[in-house]
Amino acid sequence: MSETHATAPVFPPGRYGRRRASGRRRLVPIVATVVFGLGLAGLTYAYYEKFGQTDYTADIIGWDDPSDAEMVVEFRVRVPEGGAAMCMVRARDYDGFEVGRKAVTVPAPDGGGSVEVRESVPTERRGSVGDVMGCRAAD
Repeated sequence: MSETHATAPVFPPGRYGRRRASGRRRLVPIVATVVFGLGLAGLTYAYYEKFGQTDYTADIIGWDDPSDAEMVVEFRVRVPEGGAAMCMVRARDYDGFEVGRKAVTVPAPDGGGSVEVRESVPTERRGSVGDVMGCRAAD
């Protein structure tokens, strides 16, 4: 049995032209990856600034359904000083379908901070759950 060793092929000089340098082929994907990463980081930052954490956060405290035509929703919202929050409050029935919705404007307390709000939401039929869909700066 004979043993052969694999070696790189030897080409006659001048017969197949110049061999390309491999440095350029590696540079293009590296540069493209860096540019893509920077673009993705910029897009992530822009969306975080637009849709990320806000100064207007709401927590549901509870709800009460005194009749088939209304539900009283109680919630706490944090509002920065000098601002006002526009909160969307809704009532849902036992199956989860929305039966009432109301926009509520909440002014900031002196010095900013949390405000507890109790708001009546008119409903089409008896609701079983009240919640706050979200709050944002009032226009």
